Amino acid sequence: NGAIYARGASDDKGQMYMHIKALEYMVQNDKLPCNVKFMIEGEEEVGSNSLVTFVKEHKDKLANDIILISDTGMIAKDVPSITTGLRGLSYVEVEVTGPNRDLHSGLYGGAVANPINILAKMIASLHDENNHITIPGFYEKVQELSREEREAMAKAPFDLKAYQDEIGIESVYGEKGYTTNERNSIRPTLDVNGIWGGYTGEGAKTVIPSKAYAKISMRLVPNQDWHEITELFSSHFKSIAPKGVTVKVTPHHGGQGYVTPIDFVGYRAAEKAYQKTFGTTPIPQRGGGSIPIVALFEQELQSKTILMGFGLDSDAIHSPNEHFGVENYLKGIETIPYFYEYFTEMSR
Repeated sequence: NGAIYARGASDDKGQMYMHIKALEYMVQNDKLPCNVKFMIEGEEEVGSNSLVTFVKEHKDKLANDIILISDTGMIAKDVPSITTGLRGLSYVEVEVTGPNRDLHSGLYGGAVANPINILAKMIASLHDENNHITIPGFYEKVQELSREEREAMAKAPFDLKAYQDEIGIESVYGEKGYTTNERNSIRPTLDVNGIWGGYTGEGAKTVIPSKAYAKISMRLVPNQDWHEITELFSSHFKSIAPKGVTVKVTPHHGGQGYVTPIDFVGYRAAEKAYQKTFGTTPIPQRGGGSIPIVALFEQELQSKTILMGFGLDSDAIHSPNEHFGVENYLKGIETIPYFYEYFTEMSR
């Protein structure tokens, strides 16, 4: 189907490998105009905890003029875009405990709090009827975009019907008052990533479980501090637990959001590179995902990051049959050398 199928094909081994092949081309053809340092690490999906220490201890080794990352995507094959914003992340696990063991649902049902029932109610209460997150203080530092900024975002081509068809849904769903593209980029979210408890094996087993669990992620927008949000969630979730159960909240990992300015040399070089290979000006676009190391790099290395991604929303990242289009892969290899060329020229 003209694509490479594998876990990580698009997110992010395939996009990482574009840079290796681009460097190989530049070296073989004497077209490398500057020094390049590679950093490849495998903990991004679990928070890059080891990288935090490494960056802090090796600032001299990692000194740079700009950082280039390809871990994002484009609007469409023929509509290039540069990601100018990333959401932050707070990831937690919750545990609700009721009785000290699993109980017979006939002997105890209706008389003892069922941790799964309780957990479901607690999770349901985290959004109101407008899909607004109900945690007190959650939106306190959320930066509202101006009408002009929202209008500029709306100019990006977007086919709602195609979006729904591609993921097999009849209608979109989300926070009232915002478009689909705004909901998945400039607004914070709270989602349950997994939930379990009790008996889940084959056949029936009538128990009231002792425990129920869920993993919950919150995508955050710039200005929201993930440590503060984690604490707000923890305090609120414990406070809404009824008598008869106890609640434990375990933070896993997180990261800050990030916004890339579009008026500095790095962005202009990337823009010119896309213009060269695609024949059109890339659209600046806020991304919905999180790359915690971007904010870390700016904090510790005082370096701006350019996010030149070549994936597509249809690549099914994190899903079965993840894939990366060969055309996009080759286009990345073609475009990356121009970024180095133009950035070097503009920085002189």
